[in-house]
Amino acid sequence: MTRFTDADVPDQSGKCIIVTGANTGIGYAAAKVLARKGARVLLACRDEGKAEAAIARIREGLPQADCAFLPCDQADLASVRRAAEIASAEPRIDVLLNNAGVMMPPLGRTAQGFEQQFGVNHLGCFALTALLLPRLAETAGARVVVTSSLAHRRGRIAWDDLNAEQGYSTGQRYSDSKLANLLFVAELDRRLRAAGSPVSAIACHPGVASTELARHLPRLAQAFWPALAVVLNTPQMGAWPALQAATDPDAIAGAYYGPQQMGEMRGRSGLASRTAASQDTIAARRLWDVSVAMTGIDPGLAPA
Repeated sequence: MTRFTDADVPDQSGKCIIVTGANTGIGYAAAKVLARKGARVLLACRDEGKAEAAIARIREGLPQADCAFLPCDQADLASVRRAAEIASAEPRIDVLLNNAGVMMPPLGRTAQGFEQQFGVNHLGCFALTALLLPRLAETAGARVVVTSSLAHRRGRIAWDDLNAEQGYSTGQRYSDSKLANLLFVAELDRRLRAAGSPVSAIACHPGVASTELARHLPRLAQAFWPALAVVLNTPQMGAWPALQAATDPDAIAGAYYGPQQMGEMRGRSGLASRTAASQDTIAARRLWDVSVAMTGIDPGLAPA
């Protein structure tokens, strides 16, 4: 389907879907729709209070919603491991919707000392996916969804300075992490296919949506953000590509979904465009190997 919205999400009864960063913004919007469609939704979040508040908001209009808090801080690989262990106790896992991320914060480090944007947006996503792949593979039609961004178009992986020890640009490092997301999905898709796995890897991006991620934008940009928000995606609209990637029966393994209007900044979801750099097979394999080395977590899939 090339004009997908939340109205096109099919019944999800009996399915279990993990949504990272689900307490606010796009993650919350997606979790709410999935719960309304009958899925058991695990809200994977850092803060229990915010997650429980989000669950309470979902249940205000949907008392029967099957939602639960899954503690997960992607800035700490130990937390990611615990989250995977807890989630693996579920009878089944149908979809891992990797939505959590940070955008353009001041230079920071994860618990393991990695540059924050690369560490949270890519390494945390890579690790959680790798740890949950065995459980996902037990369910026919299971999916891994990874959220990238239009910003990937400006990305260029700083292979010799992944930890930003030589220099740090908030915007460039964000773009790099979003390029990493697409390289990861491409390599994961190739390896899953080669292994004959029932799991599909699919990417998406929300366009430009008015969410809390904008809190680290420069002051001038923040001043104009309320006016821009009028023409940009709402969080609900920004969730449409993620929902398509997670639930559309016709979604294509290895594909990339995003808004279809205003240069992919807003509108209904369909197939999105990606740069040649994001389809570089050599870079994708290199990133895979680097990610295994940095996280100490190997998804166990041979190169295609």
